[in-house]
Amino acid sequence: MTNDKMMAQISGQDGFIAALDQSGGSTPGALRLYGIPDNAYSGDAEMFRLIHQMRVRIMTAPAFTGAKVVATILFEGTMDGEVGGKPTPTFLWEDRGVVPFIKVDKGLEAEKDGVQVMRPMPELDALLTRAVKHGVFGTKMRSVINLASKAGIGAVVAQQFEVAAQIAKHGLMPIIEPEVSIKSPDKPGAEAILLAELTRHLEAAPNGPQVMFKLTLPDVPDLYLPLINHKRVTRVVALSGGYMRAEACKRLAANHGMIASFSRALAQDLRNSMSNAAFEKALAESIDEIYQASTVKV
Repeated sequence: MTNDKMMAQISGQDGFIAALDQSGGSTPGALRLYGIPDNAYSGDAEMFRLIHQMRVRIMTAPAFTGAKVVATILFEGTMDGEVGGKPTPTFLWEDRGVVPFIKVDKGLEAEKDGVQVMRPMPELDALLTRAVKHGVFGTKMRSVINLASKAGIGAVVAQQFEVAAQIAKHGLMPIIEPEVSIKSPDKPGAEAILLAELTRHLEAAPNGPQVMFKLTLPDVPDLYLPLINHKRVTRVVALSGGYMRAEACKRLAANHGMIASFSRALAQDLRNSMSNAAFEKALAESIDEIYQASTVKV
C-alpha cells in the first residue's frame, strides 16, 4: 500500500524532486557553496558529517514537505543515517510525505567517445537489498555526455538500461540520468541523438519495466515530450546542470510536463552561518520558485 501511495505521488502529483545526493567528489564543492571552506574539516568522515548536517537542516525545514517536494534523492550515507531519531527514508516518508530515492552509481569512467559511462557496480545488488529494507522507492544513476557522438551516447544509454533492468528486479523505480553537459560544443546535436537512443531502447522492450529519466534542460523546448508521453515512462525530471536557479527555472517552464530535480539550484542561497529563520525563509523561497516552474502542464 505504501508503495502504491508513493507511485501515485511520483507519477501524478504536482511538485519537484530535491537532489540531496552529493557524493565524495562533489561534496567539497557543495560545502564551499554552503560557506564551509575546505580547511574547516579534515578527512572524509568529518566532511560527510558536515554535509549530513546540511541535509538534515534542509529536510527538517517547515517548507520541505510533500506538498511541493514530491521526492528527494539521497546519498547512500544519508540513507543509512538518521533524522530525528528515525532512519532517513522513514523520516522523509512518515514525517514529511516525501518519497525517498537513492543514488547508486559509484562515479564515472574516463571519457571515451565523448562520454563518461558509469564505473562498475559489483555491490549493487547488496545496496538495492538494503534500500528496499529502508523503504526506499527508487534509485538514480548518472552518466555524462560531452559530445554529439552516436557511438558514445549509444554506449551510455545501453549501460543505463542494462542497470535499470537490474534495479527493477528489486521492485525499485530506476531514474536513468544521461546528463548532457551544458558546456558541450554541440548540445542540441547531443540531445537529438540522446532522444533517439532513449526512444529506441524503450520501443525495443514495449512491455519492459517502468523507468524515469533525469535529463539536462534541452536547448529545444519540449524536445522530450515524446518521452513524457511514453507508456513506459513514469516521469521525466530535469537537472539544473550548473545553470543558476533563475535560468534553470526559466528553461524548465518552457518544457511542458517536466519537473525539476535540482541540487545546486535548490541550495544556492543557503549558508551555514544563517540563523534558522533566515535559512528557512531562503529555502522556502527557493522551493516556491522551483515548484512554480515545475507545474507547467502538457
